[in-house]
Amino acid sequence: MSSDTGKYVIIAGIMIVLLGVIIYFFHDKLNWIGRLPGDIRVEKENFKFYFPITTMIIFSLVITIIIQLIRRIF
Repeated sequence: MSSDTGKYVIIAGIMIVLLGVIIYFFHDKLNWIGRLPGDIRVEKENFKFYFPITTMIIFSLVITIIIQLIRRIF
Protein backbone atom coordinates (compact mmCIF):
# COMPACT_ATOMS: atom_id res chain seq x y z
CA MET A 1 0.00 0.00 0.00
CA SER A 2 1.09 3.53 -0.63
CA SER A 3 0.25 6.88 0.90
CA ASP A 4 -2.16 7.50 -1.98
CA THR A 5 -4.28 4.56 -0.84
CA GLY A 6 -4.57 6.04 2.63
CA LYS A 7 -5.58 9.39 1.17
CA TYR A 8 -8.34 7.75 -0.88
CA VAL A 9 -9.63 5.84 2.14
CA ILE A 10 -9.77 9.06 4.18
CA ILE A 11 -11.61 10.87 1.37
CA ALA A 12 -14.09 8.00 1.03
CA GLY A 13 -14.65 8.04 4.79
CA ILE A 14 -15.29 11.77 4.83
CA MET A 15 -17.76 11.41 1.96
CA ILE A 16 -19.62 8.62 3.78
CA VAL A 17 -19.82 10.73 6.95
CA LEU A 18 -21.13 13.71 4.96
CA LEU A 19 -23.72 11.50 3.28
CA GLY A 20 -24.78 10.19 6.69
CA VAL A 21 -25.16 13.71 8.07
CA ILE A 22 -27.24 14.76 5.06
CA ILE A 23 -29.52 11.74 5.41
CA TYR A 24 -29.82 12.19 9.19
CA PHE A 25 -30.81 15.86 9.09
CA PHE A 26 -32.73 15.97 5.79
CA HIS A 27 -34.44 12.55 5.67
CA ASP A 28 -37.89 14.14 5.54
CA LYS A 29 -36.85 16.22 2.50
CA LEU A 30 -35.43 13.24 0.60
CA ASN A 31 -38.65 11.23 0.21
CA TRP A 32 -38.54 11.71 -3.58
CA ILE A 33 -35.60 9.30 -3.83
CA GLY A 34 -36.89 6.08 -5.31
CA ARG A 35 -40.14 7.61 -6.48
CA LEU A 36 -39.03 9.33 -9.64
CA PRO A 37 -40.77 8.94 -12.99
CA GLY A 38 -39.21 5.91 -14.65
CA ASP A 39 -38.79 3.89 -11.47
CA ILE A 40 -40.54 0.58 -11.99
CA ARG A 41 -43.00 -0.50 -9.29
CA VAL A 42 -45.37 -3.45 -9.55
CA GLU A 43 -47.58 -4.20 -6.55
CA LYS A 44 -50.12 -7.02 -6.48
CA GLU A 45 -51.77 -8.95 -3.66
CA ASN A 46 -48.89 -11.30 -2.83
CA PHE A 47 -46.16 -9.79 -4.97
CA LYS A 48 -44.15 -6.59 -4.90
CA PHE A 49 -41.44 -5.72 -7.40
CA TYR A 50 -39.52 -2.48 -7.26
CA PHE A 51 -36.67 -1.41 -9.55
CA PRO A 52 -35.59 2.26 -9.18
CA ILE A 53 -33.83 2.58 -12.54
CA THR A 54 -34.14 6.37 -12.87
CA THR A 55 -32.88 6.92 -9.33
CA MET A 56 -29.90 4.63 -9.97
CA ILE A 57 -29.01 6.48 -13.19
CA ILE A 58 -29.12 9.85 -11.43
CA PHE A 59 -26.99 8.56 -8.52
CA SER A 60 -24.52 7.08 -11.01
CA LEU A 61 -24.17 10.41 -12.81
CA VAL A 62 -23.71 12.34 -9.56
CA ILE A 63 -21.11 9.89 -8.25
CA THR A 64 -19.25 9.97 -11.57
CA ILE A 65 -19.13 13.78 -11.52
CA ILE A 66 -17.90 13.80 -7.91
CA ILE A 67 -15.16 11.26 -8.69
CA GLN A 68 -14.01 13.25 -11.73
CA LEU A 69 -13.86 16.45 -9.67
CA ILE A 70 -11.82 14.71 -6.97
CA ARG A 71 -9.41 13.32 -9.58
CA ARG A 72 -8.86 16.78 -11.06
CA ILE A 73 -8.30 18.36 -7.67
CA PHE A 74 -5.79 15.76 -6.48
